This record gives sequence, C-alpha cells and structure tokens, in this order.
Amino acid sequence: MSTEWEVITGDCLEVMRGMDAGSVDAVVTDPPYGIGYKPDWNKWNGQPSNFRVITNDDKPFDPAPFLDFPTVVLFGANYYASRLPDGGWICWDKRLDARKDRMIGSSFELAWFRSKNTNMKTLMIRVLHGGVINADSKTGNNEKRVHPTQKPVEVMTRIIEKLTHPGDLILDPFCGSGTTGVACVQTGRRFIGIEIDEGYATIARARIERAAEQARQLELL
Repeated sequence: MSTEWEVITGDCLEVMRGMDAGSVDAVVTDPPYGIGYKPDWNKWNGQPSNFRVITNDDKPFDPAPFLDFPTVVLFGANYYASRLPDGGWICWDKRLDARKDRMIGSSFELAWFRSKNTNMKTLMIRVLHGGVINADSKTGNNEKRVHPTQKPVEVMTRIIEKLTHPGDLILDPFCGSGTTGVACVQTGRRFIGIEIDEGYATIARARIERAAEQARQLELL
C-alpha cells in the first residue's frame, strides 16, 4: 500500500496556482481561523509555550479558494460560517463523557464539509483528546504535540475514510505538522501538503515519512 506524498513549503494560494486542480479529489485541512490564537496553554503546566504564533491567524480566513474541489473539509468553520455555502458539519467530540467536559480546552470542535461521495449532512467523530500535552492519546501512541493546533491522527483517519476513497489525491493547503498526510499514507490515499512555515514543513515531512515507512514494513509481513 505504498502511497505517493509530498510536502511543499510556500504560501498555499501561490502554490495552488501552479497545480492541476482537476487532479485533486479532496481538500482536508485545519486552516488558520482568523482568531489570533496564542498557544500559551503550557502555562497550566507551569511551562512557557514553545510554539510559534500561527501564520496568518491575525486576519480573517477566506474559504473561497478551496470550495470548488469535489470534497472539502474545513476545520474551525464555525469561526467563518458566514462565508460558507450550505454544507454539512462534522462534530469531533473530544471528551466522550460529560464529567470530562471540565477539562482544559474545548470539549468539541466543528468542521464544515461537502462531498460528492455522500449525501450526509452530519458526521460525529468521537475520539478522546485531553488536549494540551499530547496529540494522540486515543490511539495509544500518546504522541507528543509538535504543533499548537495538532489534531489526532485518528480523527483525520476517520474523516478521510468516510469521505474519500483509497487512491484519492488529498490536498492539505495548511499542512501544519502533517497529521492529514500521516492519515493518508496509513489509509492508502495520495497526499500533497502545503505549509508556509519551513519549520513545521520539516516536521510534517519527518512524521509522514515515518508513517510511510511503517506502512511499507507492514506490507512485508
């Protein structure tokens, strides 16, 4: 199940102008929401934040350049819902239990979606996520967070498997730490990521390559 992938460093709007948009089956991304998010939650652990401010999160997000693809998933869409057409909503339940809603951070997150592959208007994804330290507590990997808004691989995997097909080409124009790419190589999708921050692009390449190598080793068993 070897999967083609690449991560390009650059501004996604500029990079996309040179791409064959017709070859892309889906955009799945967690863009800057335009809320000026400051990743300072390490203060709850008595530690300073070691994450950089998210590039372009200080200006309103315009989803228009990404809406014409056959399948589109945009996280954080509740912050810019007035600029979106009719579509469906994904709710990621991060707590699974009302008693855990008191934990630090939001108890759920929303993503807007539209897909040629389904008539669904709602999709519930339940993946436990403590939030501020680790990024993949549900999967058992307990992977340390390397990006301030990093999603668990399990969340992106479930979305990709529900809305796309094996062999599809998935574009993440705001690649971050590469979680969407990891989910793609683990599920047999091709992947192109674009990330404006070279530091995060490097992290994304390393994570995706590690996942791709693990997939290759499984093929040999």
